[in-house]
Amino acid sequence: MNGPSFRVRVEPSIRSIPAEVWDACARDVPVGETLSSDAKGLDRLENRGKAESSQRLESKSEVVESSCEIDADNPFVTHDFLSSLEESGAATARTGWLGRHLLVEDENGAVLAAMPAFLKSHSRGEYVFDHGWAEAFERAGGNYYPKLQVSVPFTPVTGPRLLVRRGPSAPAAREALIAGALELVKRERASSLHITFPTEAEWSYLTGLGFLARNDRQFHWLNEGYKTFDDFLAALSSRKRKMIKRERHEALSGGVEILRLSGADLTEAAWDSFFAFYMDTGSRKWGTPYLNRAFFSIVSEKMRDRIVLVMAKRGEQFIAGALNFRSGHAIYGRYWGAIEHRPFLHFEVCYYQAIEYAIERGLKVVEAGAQGAHKIPRGYRPVTTYSAHYIAHPSFRRAIADYLQNERAYVAAEADELSAALPFRSEQADF
Repeated sequence: MNGPSFRVRVEPSIRSIPAEVWDACARDVPVGETLSSDAKGLDRLENRGKAESSQRLESKSEVVESSCEIDADNPFVTHDFLSSLEESGAATARTGWLGRHLLVEDENGAVLAAMPAFLKSHSRGEYVFDHGWAEAFERAGGNYYPKLQVSVPFTPVTGPRLLVRRGPSAPAAREALIAGALELVKRERASSLHITFPTEAEWSYLTGLGFLARNDRQFHWLNEGYKTFDDFLAALSSRKRKMIKRERHEALSGGVEILRLSGADLTEAAWDSFFAFYMDTGSRKWGTPYLNRAFFSIVSEKMRDRIVLVMAKRGEQFIAGALNFRSGHAIYGRYWGAIEHRPFLHFEVCYYQAIEYAIERGLKVVEAGAQGAHKIPRGYRPVTTYSAHYIAHPSFRRAIADYLQNERAYVAAEADELSAALPFRSEQADF
C-alpha cells in the first residue's frame, strides 16, 4: 500500500470509544465540500480489503484520545446521542442493532476517521425501505440478513456518515474506512452494506466508487431571512396565509397554551407526559415504538441544551408534545404525540412552532421528519435525501441497480410535481 498506513478497528459499543475521540471526527467532517472518487474505486477497495484488512481489521485495542475541542454541529452523530440509544437499550443487539462501529487509526494510534455501523437482523427503524429486496433475495434462496447498516438508528436525518478528520491523510483515511466496511461485510457474511441519509457530498463520493445510488425526498422549511412569523406569511399566497392563521387560531382555542422546554425545564414530569404521547401515537402508527422511557431521561441529561420540547397544555394538563433537536443552523423535528384530539394542534406543535423558533433564533432550516406532503401548503419544500448501497451478490446487485434507476426517475418526477404546488406568492398572481 502506497502512502500512509492505517489500521481499521471495529468496536461493538459506542460507549467504549471516548466521546472526545468520536466527536473530534464528527466535528471535523468537511460537510459541503466535494469529495473525489473514481469509477473503479469499489473493485479496488474490495481488493484492498482482501490483501490488507486481514491483518488490520481488529476487534479490540487501546484507543488513543484526542485533545481537540468538541463542536459536533449535527446532533445525531454525536457521541451523546448515539450512546443514549445504546445505554437505554433502544439500539442494541437485543433489538437487532448490533454495534460494529469502525475506527481508522494511523500508525501512531491516532483516530482519523469513524463510522456509526450496525449489523442488522431486520430492516426496522431505518426509513430507507428495503423489505422488498429482502423478500426477493430470500425467495431466490439467499439470506438477506445480516446486513451492515451505516446510519443513526430511528433517525431519518441527513448528516455525515463518513466521519473523517480534515488533513492531508483524509482521502486515504476515507478509503480505508470504506475498505474496512467492505471487509466487515465479508467477515460477517452479510449480504450488503447500506449507508443511509449521508450528505450529498458523501453520496456523490460513494456512488463514484460504484455504490448503488438511491434517492427519496423529505420536506424542509427554509428561512429566507424572515424576521418574524408574519414576514414568512407575507411570502405566501393570500389563501395560504388565511389558512395558516385560521389553523393556528383554532389549535389554540379553548384555553390551549404552548410551552417550549429546554435546559433545566426538561423535568422528569415533562418527559413522563411526553412519553405517554409518544407511546399512544407510536403504537397507533407503527405498532411498537422504537424508543423506551429511559432514552428520554438519558438523552435529556446529556443534550438538554440541544433539545426543544414543544408542549401543549390545557389547564394543568399537558395534552400534546413534539420533540426537537437543534444545531447551529437547524431545528429537527423528531417525535410527536397527543392524548387529546384537537383540530390543527399537530400542525401548531410540530410545524408552526418550529418555524417560529427558527425565525426567532436565526436558524436556516426546519427538518420536520419523514413523509408528509401535507407540509407543502404550510411552507415546507421537497428536498432530496440520499442513500448508497453495496450488494455483495453480483446478479442481485444488477437487479437492484435496474430497480433503482426506475425509482430515481419516479422520485425526480414527483419532486417536480410537488414543487409546482408550493404556496409562495408568484409575481403574476397572489391567490
